[in-house]
Amino acid sequence: MKTYTIKTQRLGLRNWLPSDEVPFIELCQDPKVMEFFPATLSADDARNLIQRLQLHFEKHGYTYFAVDVLETGKFIGFCGLAVQAWQSKFTPCVDMGWRFKQSAWGKGYATEAASACLEAAEKQFSLLEVFAFAPDLNLPSQHVMKKIGLEYAGEFQHPKIADDHRFNTCVAYKKVF
Repeated sequence: MKTYTIKTQRLGLRNWLPSDEVPFIELCQDPKVMEFFPATLSADDARNLIQRLQLHFEKHGYTYFAVDVLETGKFIGFCGLAVQAWQSKFTPCVDMGWRFKQSAWGKGYATEAASACLEAAEKQFSLLEVFAFAPDLNLPSQHVMKKIGLEYAGEFQHPKIADDHRFNTCVAYKKVF
């Protein structure tokens, strides 16, 4: 039985399991899902990311959680919170992020999961503020950020993707509790 850290009406957010590996690799190798990232992830990079997210959960009690549809138990992506320390005017901070399979798009899952994570950030994890970041071209993610009540905080150049000319400008949104 899966243990969920956060539950919504339709979704369960939890730490990562070995059974998430194959669907997560598929998710990270989908060019459409990874459109606003410099590249898709190799299988090894996806596995390593899962390991880092599991360690983050152990250290902080939250992470970019694996997300299941409760009705089916199927993994559809991730959504959650992570400490970010890369260099910018907004960091160090706790960042909210999400990534979902194409088959999960258009169903309100990102908004539902992100909204639940935002509430948990304040009430369950006692955070004082949360940021969310995206390339300025990523309008769908910015739509979710606005919809859940994050406010525009400014633009910056993300150091991890600065070499990719498509992502010269990123935006930051935040919520102060």
